[in-house]
Amino acid sequence: MTVRTRILVLLSALLVLAGVGTASVLHASARAERRDQAQAGGPRITSGKVTLTQPGRMVFRNMAWGPHRDELTTVPASDPSGPRTASGVKCLRFYAAAGTGVCLQAVHGPVSDTYRALILDASLHIRAHYDVPGIPSRARVSPSGHYAAWTAFVGGDSYAGTDFSTRAAIVDIRTGALTPSLEAYRIVKDGRTYHASDVNFWGVTFASDDRTFYATLATKGTTYLVRGDLRARTVTTLHPNVECPSLSPDGTRIAYKKRVKGLPKDAPWHLYVLDLRTMRETPLAESRSVDDQAVWRDEHTVVYALPGDFGADLYQVPADGTGAPRRIDSAAVSPAFVGGTGPAS
Repeated sequence: MTVRTRILVLLSALLVLAGVGTASVLHASARAERRDQAQAGGPRITSGKVTLTQPGRMVFRNMAWGPHRDELTTVPASDPSGPRTASGVKCLRFYAAAGTGVCLQAVHGPVSDTYRALILDASLHIRAHYDVPGIPSRARVSPSGHYAAWTAFVGGDSYAGTDFSTRAAIVDIRTGALTPSLEAYRIVKDGRTYHASDVNFWGVTFASDDRTFYATLATKGTTYLVRGDLRARTVTTLHPNVECPSLSPDGTRIAYKKRVKGLPKDAPWHLYVLDLRTMRETPLAESRSVDDQAVWRDEHTVVYALPGDFGADLYQVPADGTGAPRRIDSAAVSPAFVGGTGPAS
């Protein structure tokens, strides 16, 4: 091959690469523009005031395409598919209780995104913010509004290989004291202190006493429900095969996702409720795999997200194993029932 031919081949290759790059940028730009345009038949959304104390409201992340996509949005809890009011505050994950909100947010950089947790007051003003070490996954606020928790996916742990591991953090909102990872707590398993390099926590849920919480502990290929003590800084294993627990408003039951034998590896979870007094498990009437931390709408109903046309839709199902699942809203995720409707933590 002559020098001239080599140069021509090199220029041709560069032109092809430039063309592919330009097409990718244009495709991404076009997709971004479509996401900013409201879709026919979508929910009606207007800008307005959103608070975390207005009675009888559901606040959530709006997933509908248009100018308010990803914003915290509110609807009447009695009419969740009704007109939406959007706040202008964007979150990836969200939860609220007692006039306090936690918003897990992406900070877009020139090369890559970083993430942070915003602690919001009842008017969605920022009270504090904390760095989040990876992609946000779960968020919770205690019933008192005094504590917030979040979980993020992180990489780089040697035991995880190429897989992600998790970090679960808890902050005392009154003092700002942050526990960046529950791995700092003493683990009690089978009555003894437990040590392992592959410990992971996620999916915190709080009790109403400002001391007790529940979460998922994973180690050696098994997940456990753990009960945590914020003062003693301990977690104690209670029950195997529990992920993403959510404590009922009366503090007696845990809604969670359980790995069920025979289901596909990429969709292995069904929703269950565990009675903490008897440790009896009740499967709920949702036959699809649920990868979410459910929320208690009241003492009798849990709400959760499943994949939808615009990311996720919200469904509810009775907590006693009866009935059938029902879609209550489309293009929505991370709901919180605020303002005294009996939300769970």
